[in-house]
Amino acid sequence: MVGILCIYPEIDAYAVEVRQEGIGSQLTDTTEDRTNINEPGASDDTDELKELNIANTVTVTYDNGNGELNGALRILITLTLIAMAPILIILMTSFTRIIIVMHFTRNALNTQTAPPNQVLIGLTLFLTFFIMSPTINTIRTEAIAPFDAGQINQAEALDRAMKPMRDFMYPQTQMKDVRMFLDIANIEWNEADGVDAIPSSVLIPSFIVSELRTAFIIGFLIYVPFIVIDMVVASALMSMGMMMLPPTTISMPFKILLFVLADGWNLVIGNVVRTFY
Repeated sequence: MVGILCIYPEIDAYAVEVRQEGIGSQLTDTTEDRTNINEPGASDDTDELKELNIANTVTVTYDNGNGELNGALRILITLTLIAMAPILIILMTSFTRIIIVMHFTRNALNTQTAPPNQVLIGLTLFLTFFIMSPTINTIRTEAIAPFDAGQINQAEALDRAMKPMRDFMYPQTQMKDVRMFLDIANIEWNEADGVDAIPSSVLIPSFIVSELRTAFIIGFLIYVPFIVIDMVVASALMSMGMMMLPPTTISMPFKILLFVLADGWNLVIGNVVRTFY
C-alpha cells in the first residue's frame, strides 16, 4: 500500500461549493452526481423513499421478497459465519478431544516439538473430517441441498443443519454436565424427553466440558507407562551416583523405543477415533 501511494502520480483535488434552492446546505459536485437526490421528507410513496439515498446498499426486503435478505446483507452474514467457522470446528466436533490427546502424547514422550504443532493440527483436522463425514453428509443432503433448491427457507435450513450436530454431540455428552447447565439455567428436563428437549445453548457447553474431561482421562492413561520409565531411569541414575544427570535426557530414547515397538501412533489414533463410534 505504501509503495502504491509513493509511485502514484500527484492529483489535485478541489471541492466545489454548490447551493440548491430549498435545501439550504452546501453540497459537493452537481445535483445529478449526489447521493442525496431529493430533499429530506419530499417523498410521497415507498418507491420515492428508496431513492432518497442511492448509496444505501444493505436493505431488507420485507414484503415482496417474502422476508428474504438481500444479497449484500446475506454476504455480510456469510462472512460472519466464515469468521466463526474455526470456533465451531474446534468446539462442536471431535477436534478438541483429538488435539488434547495428541499434545498429551507428545509431552509424555518428552520430545518437545516433535511432531510440530502444524503436523498435529493438520492430522487432527483430517481425523475430524473422517469422524464428522456422516454428519456433514447428512447436513448437505437434508439442509444445504433443499435450501439451494429453494424448497425450504433459511430458518428451516438452520434447524435441519443443527439436528445432525445435536445427534452427534448428545451421545458424547455426560448427563451430569447437561444437568449442571440445566440447573444453572433453571430449565426443567426429563431424560425421557430426549435430546430434542435440550436447548442448544445447554447442549453445546455440556458437550465441550465432557470432551475436555474425556481427553484428560485418555491423556492420563497415556502418561502412565512413560512415568514408569522415568521412575526406573531416575532410580538407576541415583544408584550409580549420577544425580547431576537429568533423568529425562536418558529416558527419552527409551520412551521413543517403547512407543515405536508398541506401534504407539496406531494405538493412540485408532483408539481415540473409536471412542466416537
